[in-house]
Amino acid sequence: MMDSWDEVRTAFHVARVGTVSGAAEVLGVHHATVIRHIDALEERLGVKLFQRHARGYTTTEAGDDLLRVAQATDDQFSQLSGRLKGRGNDVSGELVITSLGGFSHLMVPVLTEFQHQYPDLIVRYLTGERLFRLEYGEAHVAIRAGSPPDQPDNVVQPFFKQAHTLYASDAYIARYGLPGSEAEFAQHYFVGADDPKNRAPFNQWLRDTAPVERITFRSQDVHAQRRAIMDGAGIGFLSCVLARDIGGLTEVMPPRDEWAAPLWIVTHMDLHRTTKVQAFLGFLKERAKAWELA
Repeated sequence: MMDSWDEVRTAFHVARVGTVSGAAEVLGVHHATVIRHIDALEERLGVKLFQRHARGYTTTEAGDDLLRVAQATDDQFSQLSGRLKGRGNDVSGELVITSLGGFSHLMVPVLTEFQHQYPDLIVRYLTGERLFRLEYGEAHVAIRAGSPPDQPDNVVQPFFKQAHTLYASDAYIARYGLPGSEAEFAQHYFVGADDPKNRAPFNQWLRDTAPVERITFRSQDVHAQRRAIMDGAGIGFLSCVLARDIGGLTEVMPPRDEWAAPLWIVTHMDLHRTTKVQAFLGFLKERAKAWELA
């Protein structure tokens, strides 16, 4: 039940003040967050907690039972809050960041340096294809790629466009040479994503341009793809920043704008202005200036 405490606390304040807008003001959140919490809690419990009417919300019998427990728990949290007052302005506790795994080569050095500045901080860096839900507190900051994120209650800031192009390693070139044009792709080997529906524009372009049977090393693990390119398994796409850092790689063709991946910084509006998040965002943006290629 602790996983749903935010919803319970929200329900408690809706019952106490009788309106969504009033509860949102007390909690310091957007009214859409209040409605979402109530709907999620009622769905989780399988009962209606409130009767909705023109003047606001009133509790049902089930709502009364739940809110008696919530009242006692809220009192305990208020006591705890008093003991911890003043720590909220510290850059301490947990900082939870999420991104695609392929971005870790840039994020890990930034997170390490930030942690050196704030040694009381515990960094949790979550990677993967799943979208971690900021509205449920699963992360403080998300770095996302592709179209602008449109989840409600999020603050979305453009970050930068991560340029990509095809690279061949010294080992590959020594064995097979380089294609002079796309017409010669049928005489070469390629590294690519295993999923034909992978949404990255450069992966789609590779499948449309190279004979599919010449994509001979396929993986959904971006780190495995990178290592395969480095070891000469085939020609493949890498971010230009990463290729520059690795060394021993040659551009097969210049980067194209349609291959670039737009990156976005996403935070939830309830956490965006906290000292910890603002400190990290400023630090990240400053360090990211070095990622832009001349």
